[in-house]
Amino acid sequence: MWYSPLYSSEAKRSDMEQQESGQRILDPIERAKLGIKIFNLSYNEAEELIDAYVSGKNYDKASVDFFKDQVATQVHIREKGAEFLVTGGEIIRLVVSSFIKNLPKPDESGR
Repeated sequence: MWYSPLYSSEAKRSDMEQQESGQRILDPIERAKLGIKIFNLSYNEAEELIDAYVSGKNYDKASVDFFKDQVATQVHIREKGAEFLVTGGEIIRLVVSSFIKNLPKPDESGR
């Protein structure tokens, strides 16, 4: 196989692992394609889609598990981001509410 200086070390490692084990790995292009399909899915739905994709195709379990870990991390970050957004909204609501309550009230003479 011809190696260019631009050929990634991950691809080289993947090729060697594939040759040694005889199993296929989830290469970066496959992970990207799957990532687009599962981007907005829950982890359980994403895991089912990944399992269906690799089913019966002799994929290396470690590479599949690694991808599932990446998906779990992405889902976790997305969920936490949503929680932080809600919390930030609550903080802003409380600050604005407190500010409005503490505004000076006009006296009865209209001043």
